[in-house]
Amino acid sequence: MNIMNLVNALPGAVAQGLIWGIMAIGVYITFRILDIADMTVDGTLCTGAAVCIMMMQSGQNVWISMAVAIVAGMMAGLMTGLLHTFMGIPAILSGILTQLGLYSINLKIMGKANQAINVDKFDLLVSLRYIKNVSFFENTIFIVAAVIVLLILVLYWFFGTELGCSLRATGCNDKMARAQGINTDFSRVLALMLANGLVALAGSMLGQYQGFADINMGRGAIVIGLAAIIIGEAVFGKVFRNFGFKLLGAVLGSIIYYFVLQIVIWLGIDTDLLKLLSAVVVAIFLAVPYWKGRYFSKPVKRGGNH
Repeated sequence: MNIMNLVNALPGAVAQGLIWGIMAIGVYITFRILDIADMTVDGTLCTGAAVCIMMMQSGQNVWISMAVAIVAGMMAGLMTGLLHTFMGIPAILSGILTQLGLYSINLKIMGKANQAINVDKFDLLVSLRYIKNVSFFENTIFIVAAVIVLLILVLYWFFGTELGCSLRATGCNDKMARAQGINTDFSRVLALMLANGLVALAGSMLGQYQGFADINMGRGAIVIGLAAIIIGEAVFGKVFRNFGFKLLGAVLGSIIYYFVLQIVIWLGIDTDLLKLLSAVVVAIFLAVPYWKGRYFSKPVKRGGNH
């Protein structure tokens, strides 16, 4: 096993980790703030890539294409939100229904199961080719990192506003939030739109980065998003107390996740088992807080000392 192969693969792992980190921020909004594991993201990631690539193929520039991809993702989030709030369908089921519908919509957007985009013919923002031997400002890692810093700053500001605080209050205790006059249904729909817009942005970048959009590219995205959040909390939870830093923790968790994948591939472990490995990692990290509370906490003495 040549260590140089691993070293050469690491910049690619960082770039992919950063792109998926944007998706992890989207998942963080629904999972940690709203307390919903939103399954829509498995479909929205592909929608973002499909819309961006088809727009660019029709002659639009990269910025307009990415903006339309974000709007498409927000529309998917709106659909999930309406299924949940207006039709009274449980949140996880609403996400699954939207994701199912998006499979057909994504096929219709692309016209076939996958669509390629060539970095030589189109002016892409990020690409596999822009990792090594390019100027600093063209480097994919630098561009995606700059986008993430901007996103975290905007989200930190937004969740400090009255509207942002109402979203957080809805996630903490919706009954108390309603008692305070907050429209909790609106808060849920808005958070789902915001989250899926971010996931679609990640999808549009991922499509450019790998040079194609594929109908199955979002499958299991929720697991990767959860893995990134949970790894980030496990590693940086003690240090990152601030909301902005918690979002950064999710991004760093995503990079660690892709580092681990690269090491697994380098060690020669069967790549067919990667999804199973991800599921096991997420299951264990999700179980740890429960195990801590159930089996390792000291029993509280009742009645005090006599």
